[in-house]
Amino acid sequence: MENKELAKVQKMLNEQGYITEDSIVMSVFLAMQLNKPLLIEGPAGVGKTEIAKVMASALDTDLIRLQCYEGLDAPQALYEWNYQRQLLYLKMDEQSSKSIEEKEETLFGENFLLKRPLLQAITHHKAPVLLIDEVDRADEEFESFLLEVLSDWQITIPEIGTIQATHKPYVVVTSNRVREISEALRRRCMYLWITYPTFEKELNIVRGKIPQIDAQLADQICGFMQEVRKMRLQKIPGIAETLDWAMALTSLHIDHLDKKIVEDTLGLVLKDWQDIRHTQDSLSELFEKVGVIQKLS
Repeated sequence: MENKELAKVQKMLNEQGYITEDSIVMSVFLAMQLNKPLLIEGPAGVGKTEIAKVMASALDTDLIRLQCYEGLDAPQALYEWNYQRQLLYLKMDEQSSKSIEEKEETLFGENFLLKRPLLQAITHHKAPVLLIDEVDRADEEFESFLLEVLSDWQITIPEIGTIQATHKPYVVVTSNRVREISEALRRRCMYLWITYPTFEKELNIVRGKIPQIDAQLADQICGFMQEVRKMRLQKIPGIAETLDWAMALTSLHIDHLDKKIVEDTLGLVLKDWQDIRHTQDSLSELFEKVGVIQKLS
């Protein structure tokens, strides 16, 4: 990667412990340069959210997260009024000589405004990283609203007026493809697909995150995970499960895989009982593919 600016982005990510590759570096660089949201799709657990966290750390700015879910609406993402505090204020101010207009002006001022993630990002004193996580879980109506915000970077609060972003956030949007997101949102964004890592990349991630891990164990875990992902499973494990498993085995002072330890800890890797049973039945074959030598008891 010869371009100096690209090299800076790669160094920025590497310094935060993120094991990257050229396509990720290029996408992050272009999204930042063009001031476009970065839409990242891929299976669960492959490190999509981590990119936003690493960007925030590398840029020395805040990460503001909007977690999407079914039924999420504009007020929950933008702002709400602190009704309890408003009622308390009215109760304490009953004997005041202030006019109704003066009281309303105070009641609907910023002191009583609860800023939700989108408004937090718009009003932030420095360009933050705004993570819109799992946008595919929200409905299409919310997605349309989101497009408006991403287009204008301003919102209008009737009681206060229009608020314009002085520092446009860096935006990362993630999707696990629970549903297809709209073409309009896709066109607005820089697109990046992330899939499961290669053996070499996963091994580098494990060694980077858990430097105390035994070298043989790290090799066996990553080889095992590569083979497990080739199986017909309900829920394929991602990098997050690899790291959980590696950390657990390291804390147990394990230096190599064997049948019993895998059976006892498989719940850290697989989250479906049928997947666990299928994998347990296939352990001998998996060990052979990975090169794990089973000791005879």
